[in-house]
Amino acid sequence: MTAKTDENTEAEKTAEAVKTTEAVDTGDALAAVDEPDEQRDLDELDDLDEPETADEEPAVSSGVGAGAAAVVSAALGLAALSGTWVGKVGSERETLIGQIKAQGGTAAQQISEIYGDAWHTTALVNGLFSLLALITAVVVLTRPQRPVWVRAVAVAGAVLGGIGLFLSAGMYFDLFLSLPAAP
Repeated sequence: MTAKTDENTEAEKTAEAVKTTEAVDTGDALAAVDEPDEQRDLDELDDLDEPETADEEPAVSSGVGAGAAAVVSAALGLAALSGTWVGKVGSERETLIGQIKAQGGTAAQQISEIYGDAWHTTALVNGLFSLLALITAVVVLTRPQRPVWVRAVAVAGAVLGGIGLFLSAGMYFDLFLSLPAAP
């Protein structure tokens, strides 16, 4: 009878082990069932971005144009702050014209014609570049559904354009530095 009791005890232990394994397997099975659903949901989200067939164009643009416009906006803002070749040429032209006009004039006229007009031309050109940067950035920012990096670069372009516009206006109206006075 002892041998039979040992066999029953052994059978009971085996049955408990099977039940425990089944419980663990059932939990794993539930987790395995959940994983494909999550993966399927992610795949469905990925499918929204891709065209259904190879010949079909995507419904939503890839944002390349908006990204390029944002970069152009930031570059224009940076150029407005640092000065441009166009501003330099305009300034030198105004200096030459001022030298021609100022011959025989008073000291105040010479200062105004030679330096003042060149200074204002540089400010005007830099202001135009700033305005272009600001407009381009605002257009990019008003377009819906743009990637985060495009919006960040467009904000940088808007900030640079705004600062450049402020500095150019101050330079044009002699708010920061005025022309030297003639003795």
